[in-house]
Amino acid sequence: MGFAFPKDWRAVLVGSDPEKFLMPEPSDLRYNWAVVRLAAIDHEEMRELVLDAWAFVVPKRVADEHFQQAQRK
Repeated sequence: MGFAFPKDWRAVLVGSDPEKFLMPEPSDLRYNWAVVRLAAIDHEEMRELVLDAWAFVVPKRVADEHFQQAQRK
């Protein structure tokens, strides 16, 4: 599964667990994108990746508001 991720940190992510994370296809290297093997992650890791990717692409105030509301619950 592809997900939003800073280009500058992709190599570190992939290097930290190459069985789990992959570089995107060469044609997608110009984008803020990384890839994860779904079989290698559990539900909680999937949730974290999706929320972090979402927060990466929405306006900062929207993400901040969401996470503040989640902390209150």
